[in-house]
Amino acid sequence: MNIQITNANIYTVDPLQPRASAMAIANNRIVAVGSNAEINAIHLPDMQTLDLNGAFVLPGMIDAHLHLLWTGLAMMRVFIHEAPTVASVADSVREKAAQTPRGQWIQGHGWMQVAWGGKFPTAADLDAATRDHPVALSAKSGHALWVNTLALQLSGITAQTADPDGGEIVRDGTGQPTGVLLENAMGLVARHIPAPSIELEEQATLLAMSAMNRLGVTSVHCMDGGGGIQSFKAYQRLREQGKLLLRIVKQLPADDLDAVVKAGIRSGFGDAWLRIGGVKIFVDGALGPRTAAMLAPYEGTTDVFGISTIERETLFETVIKANSNGLAAVVHAIGDRANHDVLDAFEVSRNAQPTPLAPGQLRNRIEHAQILHPDDIARFAGLDVIASVQPIHATSDMVMADQHWGKRSANAYAIRALRDSGAHLAFGSDAPVESFDPLVGMHAAVTRRRADGTPGPAGWYPEQRVSIDDAIRGYTLGAAYAGGMEREVGSLEAGKLADLVVLSHDLTAIPGEELLNVKVQRVMIDGQWREV
Repeated sequence: MNIQITNANIYTVDPLQPRASAMAIANNRIVAVGSNAEINAIHLPDMQTLDLNGAFVLPGMIDAHLHLLWTGLAMMRVFIHEAPTVASVADSVREKAAQTPRGQWIQGHGWMQVAWGGKFPTAADLDAATRDHPVALSAKSGHALWVNTLALQLSGITAQTADPDGGEIVRDGTGQPTGVLLENAMGLVARHIPAPSIELEEQATLLAMSAMNRLGVTSVHCMDGGGGIQSFKAYQRLREQGKLLLRIVKQLPADDLDAVVKAGIRSGFGDAWLRIGGVKIFVDGALGPRTAAMLAPYEGTTDVFGISTIERETLFETVIKANSNGLAAVVHAIGDRANHDVLDAFEVSRNAQPTPLAPGQLRNRIEHAQILHPDDIARFAGLDVIASVQPIHATSDMVMADQHWGKRSANAYAIRALRDSGAHLAFGSDAPVESFDPLVGMHAAVTRRRADGTPGPAGWYPEQRVSIDDAIRGYTLGAAYAGGMEREVGSLEAGKLADLVVLSHDLTAIPGEELLNVKVQRVMIDGQWREV
């Protein structure tokens, strides 16, 4: 399709031409961007003209960190996102059990113990809903699993079961498992849950992609973990059938590093629809269950430092092996100790390469970077490490952060400090942990406030707010760079793929708190309009 867009308010994210009023598109690529007169002078076969009457146009928005398959599956399972009470979760499970054949697993996602006063729930709470179905409900963070007694029994978890490395079975005063499993201990149950069929994975992926399109998301960086290879199969099948609704940069799990290296796969392999990003590595847990690895104990404790899910030496070896074989390392790090160790690993890896790496040659990334020691902030730019952050975590987690990290929260979600230090920033959502609506993420980045206005007009640690221009860049060209796609997407320039979003308001002309009122009017991917 050849199309001429005129009378638009185009925010290009191209520093050489920041604004324009018209654009010409041939098939799936942008031919030219400029004034109405310049674009009207271009004549292409079967040209269609669309007058946008001054509507605001952005490059297609890119979510640099989410779990695509997991989001789709969560949309199909028990919905307990931030359920207000334990009883309400039990009610949802009871309702699902009534529709589920006896013996089949019931799964769900989204609970937060902080909503219940910080106390973890128990297997008995779920037993009250069903004793005929094993139940496994992941926490909103994805770093804790809540199961019922039948699930514990089927998994063989007893008082005698040892905690796995990098994980913990939460126990009561007598040593009995309570029904909550942290970090690597979740695998003790997960291995007993039947994997979804490839057909179900395709269905879930399509469901999630369609919902993301409607919110202006045109590309995602997928972080699906343990089932990473399986989900990649589903994405490939959809790609072969021409059914992908957005572009995917897929990270592969570190557990499969040897196989990936043996196959000769390198970062960037693939095409503009589906390509390899890097190798996903986990080094710690999350804030909520206090499993993020910290340099000093959590507030109110003397011996709780979080959990390191990988040995420091193993981390170094894994990063060096990945980088030496042309694979970027994409590393989950929440706590300040975890981030410090990962930066050390990247430094060691750079020094271990036989020839110096050119800037941007490998897009090594830290995912989350939620709390940093002040001395480590400048190291991101110095080591050419991308800070892949999720602004919405700051406002969602601020109460927990103050509770668990105290005054250290001044260096938590330090997006402005990272930006000012020269670090490459890429923004994402961590869906299904948080909303995949980019405008919600931009609102959090610009205001550091929740939708209800808390904690006040200035926001939480307001010195870490960024401008709307920074927020837009984080969801467009910054994210494209993180995925090695900046030559194809992320800005509206001649020669790039025609991915764009039409919005109801000029994001640069409204107060930050009004970002939540902006509506997506049109979405184009690969030169084709998508249903909104």
